[in-house]
Amino acid sequence: MEQPGTTPGPALPVPDGLVEAFRAHERAVAEGDTAALARFVAPGTSTLAGDPRGLLVGSSAITAYAVAPGPRRLVQTHVQVTDPDHALVVAVTEHASGGRGQQTQLWARTDAGWVVTAAHTSEPAPALDTRVWRVVGDPLVPGTPGGPLSGESVAVKDVYAVAGHPVGGGNPAWEAAAPIERGDAKAVLGLVEAGADLRGIARTDELAWSLFGTNPHFGAPPNPRAPYRVPGGSSSGPASAVSLGHATIGLGTDTGGSSRVPAAYQGLYGVRTTHGAIGTHGVLALAPSFDTVGWMTRDADLLALVGDVLLPDSSARGSGELVLVPELLDLAEPDVREAVEGWVATQGLVVRESWSLGELAEWRRAFVTQQSWEAWTVRGAWLRDRLDVLGHEARARFSHAASIDERTAERAQEVVLAARARLRELVGDRVLVTPTTPSVAPLLGSDLAALREPTLSLTCLAPLAAMPAVTLPLRTAAGLPCGVSLTAAPGRDRDLLALAASLA
Repeated sequence: MEQPGTTPGPALPVPDGLVEAFRAHERAVAEGDTAALARFVAPGTSTLAGDPRGLLVGSSAITAYAVAPGPRRLVQTHVQVTDPDHALVVAVTEHASGGRGQQTQLWARTDAGWVVTAAHTSEPAPALDTRVWRVVGDPLVPGTPGGPLSGESVAVKDVYAVAGHPVGGGNPAWEAAAPIERGDAKAVLGLVEAGADLRGIARTDELAWSLFGTNPHFGAPPNPRAPYRVPGGSSSGPASAVSLGHATIGLGTDTGGSSRVPAAYQGLYGVRTTHGAIGTHGVLALAPSFDTVGWMTRDADLLALVGDVLLPDSSARGSGELVLVPELLDLAEPDVREAVEGWVATQGLVVRESWSLGELAEWRRAFVTQQSWEAWTVRGAWLRDRLDVLGHEARARFSHAASIDERTAERAQEVVLAARARLRELVGDRVLVTPTTPSVAPLLGSDLAALREPTLSLTCLAPLAAMPAVTLPLRTAAGLPCGVSLTAAPGRDRDLLALAASLA
């Protein structure tokens, strides 16, 4: 192939046209010409392309999501010919930004010319994945030796105070104006004193107001359990850090689903605690009436152990009776509904109980209105002349929040209080079973706005009732992560975490 280190296969010569096709492919890479690259993708459902983001299967998926890896130089190119119409090409590359990578391609001759039927590309690993982390250490803060969480590590959502660092809040302008914190938030201090190492400060959506994790300033953290799909937000960074194995505990918050949604999207265990059960001093507020501490782990026992450390002692107990409400189950898409039904079928006796939920849409709207009113109340003074520092989605939400008048907010609060009383009455001392989210993680670049209302219809129930909720990971028939939520009466956090561990 006329490249340094080229070693054609010893038995068969390099087939005609392969060198030219390979060179044209590399020119397209160098020029970032994705349309030209698409011409070298073998058509069909069995074509494979893997890179550090994940594996794409099928030519349509590859052409939709493949991106040129950026400027690079070929250092070595090796060809192994299997027959006159097939050859394996392995190349070592040197990137303009530094470091070496490698690409392996299986080429096939077709009537249309040479195409790639399978490829894998490795790239130099970044010293710090800024999509996931703002600050990271080894560790950033060591845990107190001998505690119950010794050996564990924590990724802290960038809304918690960590001594010596500003709270970045997922927005560069906010971070630039933020003071250096002089002490740790209560939850951070509790985990470190219990022995957990603080690995670093992980990304959040802007000012913690989103459900999907697509930060416009730093990018979407990867979702290793569902590549090319959103990570879930706003506790996106801690969730990805745990899913990637960078940390064992992701300390997040949950206002309208910000810990439960990324947990479901990434196949993790997650919890939203009873409102007020863990103090939020030192936590960047979004909507104080709904803000709670939450966390995510890869196993249920650790989820419960973190609760033993952070939650107050409580004797609150209740029935372990599981209640499934068809009207809530039907809010989920068929694949998620089937996964939840499959899990329910393994739990023995589960009560199926029909609830009249004609007011659910009104409840959701009231939740959004009160959340928005409070968000503008706590952030409006700073944002009033700075809305342009926000990405499009956050700017739209805060702009709407600024338009809500006091009377509208008061009416919303009345609905919220009525919903709270009704939901607590319906749940009683039992455990409500629902899908955590109505869908699996949507694909990057898809219409996320269309999913916001369906998602909030499920995730707003616990904050409306000020109840704790735990999400357990499930998988759809297609193998994609989703979640089932267990919601119980206020104060039953420890009880609920123990129940979740036993069911897991």
